[in-house]
Amino acid sequence: MRNTKARSLPFTLAGLAPAIFALVVAGFALPIAAQDTPLLSGGVGFFYNTSGPNSDYQPHVEPLIAAPIGPRILFESRSILQEDITPKGRGQSGYNHSHFINLIYMQGDIHAAPHMNLILGDFLLPFNTYNERLSEIWIQNFQFAPLTAGLGTLGSGSGIGAMVSGSGISNEHHNFTYNGWYSARSGNTQFNSRRSFGGRGTMYLPDARLEMGISYDRQLQATHENFYGLHVWWEPKDTAFRLRSEYSRGHHAHGYWVEADYRSQAFGGLDSLVGRFEPVFRLQQTFRRDTLVSDGLPFVNTQQVDFGFNYNLPHNTRILASYSRQFSSKNTNIWQTGIVYRFLFPAWKGK
Repeated sequence: MRNTKARSLPFTLAGLAPAIFALVVAGFALPIAAQDTPLLSGGVGFFYNTSGPNSDYQPHVEPLIAAPIGPRILFESRSILQEDITPKGRGQSGYNHSHFINLIYMQGDIHAAPHMNLILGDFLLPFNTYNERLSEIWIQNFQFAPLTAGLGTLGSGSGIGAMVSGSGISNEHHNFTYNGWYSARSGNTQFNSRRSFGGRGTMYLPDARLEMGISYDRQLQATHENFYGLHVWWEPKDTAFRLRSEYSRGHHAHGYWVEADYRSQAFGGLDSLVGRFEPVFRLQQTFRRDTLVSDGLPFVNTQQVDFGFNYNLPHNTRILASYSRQFSSKNTNIWQTGIVYRFLFPAWKGK
């Protein structure tokens, strides 16, 4: 149920070889000062999902490394190690197991100029916001991605090639940031991508704590298609309320999602017993323009309402629980619970 936006790899040491080699190069190719110690981060989670008559258990680890190489280069990578456990069919006892490793991205960031960074490698496509900013398990309010998350990200969620990003204009009243990328075609099992180009422009207004952005992606492989995106985020000042929303449009389908969450500060602050509770809500809809290609969306118009209740424990641990009702040609109830721990520590002790 959860959309990780990654490619499934064989669960073998051979599948890990490119990532291990890159980490070794990043860690030892150049001397690293104490203040530039690589950071190991990520999340460990265990989820239980029930969708209609089907249920499954999903324990997994999502590690991330950020390794500076000198003053202008940063290597970073994130992957998922996941197990899927499902009960056997009616009349059978026991469980079915499947496991895989997903490499989500692996890139090098070069600070090329005061207002420009150059990203090379296998990078997350910055179409709208969910794929790049919210897909980590320790950040997600819900355990599954919105229905429209695949629109504009070309299925795999990442591209292999080059991207430029940075801040074009920045002052105390507004900040404009940009991204522009080109992705080459790759049919490699472990590093798969489609040929495309696109970009995103975002305006942030600090006084209103309001962010607005537009995205564009052009698929250049097989049937050429255009994808358009629009996102709006709002976090009112001096509150713990957040509103996030996206609209995505492709050639065959379009849709939107709106998500809100809130934590009360009225009973001793965010770290109080009450302040750790976090109710969340998401409304999403998808609409078909035709049924030629799914683009990862349902083949029928679908509406889904998600209600969640999360609890933020100390030491970066979260308990997540949610109920969803999907309305389409066949209505479905979706129940999900889980616990996530976010870890962060240096690769070795600094001096």
